[in-house]
Amino acid sequence: MEANVRFTHQALIEQSKQGDRNAQYQLYGLYVDAMFNVAMRLLTIREDAEDVLQESFVEAFKKMDTFRFESTFGAWLKRIVINRSINHLKTKRLLLSSLESEGEVIEDDEVNAIEPLEIEKIKIGLGQLPEGYRQIITLYLIEGYDHAEIGEILRISTSTSKSQYHRAKKKLVKIVNEL
Repeated sequence: MEANVRFTHQALIEQSKQGDRNAQYQLYGLYVDAMFNVAMRLLTIREDAEDVLQESFVEAFKKMDTFRFESTFGAWLKRIVINRSINHLKTKRLLLSSLESEGEVIEDDEVNAIEPLEIEKIKIGLGQLPEGYRQIITLYLIEGYDHAEIGEILRISTSTSKSQYHRAKKKLVKIVNEL
């Protein structure tokens, strides 16, 4: 069964590369919910996420010929959604004015403070973080990117990503503990 799913996915991708609108629509249906969630975690505003989502699918279908099966289609599409989301935030000037820092090192023991907290409190806390902090927390903890990848995506150094992550995590713990 799993082999058939993989074959179907590959066939849909190949047909989409040929411009088959039905195949593109089927791929859209398979990925729209997951990609919307990615956009929402970064943008938090439904209308912005919907706009970015549509732009991302249009871009993906226009650039289907560049997809080489070096990763999954979902991972490739997710990268487009994340990049579009970040570009959207930049145009709205919601990024922190400067993510560059002195590279302050913070111990990782604050992670244990998050574990017992309720998911709702964490969601509320994420919503209260400054945009730049929320981006790094989302990319690292939720989307699973490492600091080198985050640095590439946000055009910052790896050490800046690490220090901003630790600051964001510390601030999130503080916010959540105050709820």
